[in-house]
Amino acid sequence: MRKLGPRGIILFAFGVAIGLYLAYLLRDVLVIIYVSGLFAVVLMPVVRAIMNLHIGRWHPGRGVAVLLLVVVCVGGLGIFFFFGLAPAFRDLREFIRDLPERAPKFFDHLEHLPVLRDLDLDAIQEKVQDMYANLATYAVKFASDWVGAVVRALTGLVLTVYFIIEGDQAYAWFLSLFPVERRLRLDQTLTRASKRMGRWLLGQGTLMLILGVSSTIVFALLRIRYAYALGIIMGLANLVPVAGALVSVTLVVIVAALDSLSRVLGVLIFYFIYAQLENTWLIPRIMKTQVDLAGLTILIALLIGTSLAGVIGAMVSVPTAVLVAVVLNEYAVHEEAIIEEPHAAESNPPVIIT
Repeated sequence: MRKLGPRGIILFAFGVAIGLYLAYLLRDVLVIIYVSGLFAVVLMPVVRAIMNLHIGRWHPGRGVAVLLLVVVCVGGLGIFFFFGLAPAFRDLREFIRDLPERAPKFFDHLEHLPVLRDLDLDAIQEKVQDMYANLATYAVKFASDWVGAVVRALTGLVLTVYFIIEGDQAYAWFLSLFPVERRLRLDQTLTRASKRMGRWLLGQGTLMLILGVSSTIVFALLRIRYAYALGIIMGLANLVPVAGALVSVTLVVIVAALDSLSRVLGVLIFYFIYAQLENTWLIPRIMKTQVDLAGLTILIALLIGTSLAGVIGAMVSVPTAVLVAVVLNEYAVHEEAIIEEPHAAESNPPVIIT
C-alpha cells in the first residue's frame, strides 16, 4: 500500500471531517437506511422460507415472496385494528366525553389507597382538567407527531422491501470496496452474522408469543375489558424491549382503572412477576440459544441503542450487537488456551498456547 505524504494526510483528514459532518446532518436518514437494511437481513430467512413453498411445480420468486409477506403482515394488523380496537376507540370517545364527571370519582378512589395518601391529588386533578381543557392543542400535536412517525415507518418499509429484493447487488457493491484478497474472509464473516441475526427474529417472536398469550389469559381471568386486544398489543409491543412493555402495561392499567382498582393491582402484580421471569430466565435462555449473546451483552446493547436512537435504537440493538460481536470475534479477538499445572498454579505463570 502506497504511503500518504503530508499533503495526502491533510486531504484525508479533511475528507474524514467532511464525511463525519455530512453523516451528522443526515443522521435521521442514515438511521432509517440502517434500520431498513438490518430488518431486511433479519427478514431474509422468512422470505426464503416462503420461496421454498411449492404449489405443484410453481414456487414464488423473491418479489412474490416479499409481496406475500407484506400482505400478510399489513392484512393481519388491519384486521386486528378493525375488529379488535374498534370497540375500544368507541369507548375511548365516550370516556373523553365523560372525563369531567369521571375524574373526581376516580381521584376519590385513589385517596383511600395508603400508598397514595401523601401525593397531592388535587394538583394532579387540576392538571388533568387543564389537559382536558386544552385537548384540541394536545390532539393537534399528537396528530402531527404521529404523521411524521407514519411517514418514517412507510419510508422504512419501502426501503426494507428494496433491500430484500435488490440486496444482493448492494451487498456485492459493498464487497467491491475492499481488496480482493480480503473479500472472502469478510463475506464469510458477514454471512455468519446474518444467520445469527435471522435467528434473533425467531427468539424475539417467541418472547412476543409468550407475553401475548399469558397476558390474554390473565386479563381474561381478571375480566378486564378488551382482554384479547390488550393481550395482542402486549405481545406486539414486546418487539420494542423495555419501552414497549412499559407503554402497553400503562395502557392496560388505564383501562383496568376504569372498572376497579383491584384489577389495576392484579395487572401490576402480573407484570412484575412476568418481568422478573422474562429478565432472569426467558431472555437469557431464549436469546442466548438463538443469537449466542450473554445477558449482560444484551442489556448493554439495549441501553446504548435506546440512548442513541430511542425506540428504534432499542428495536435494532440486539441484532446490531450480534453483528458487532461476530465482526469483533473475527478481526479483533485472539482466543488463547491457558493451561495451568494443578500443583504449581500459584508459583509458576500459566503456559499460553497460541
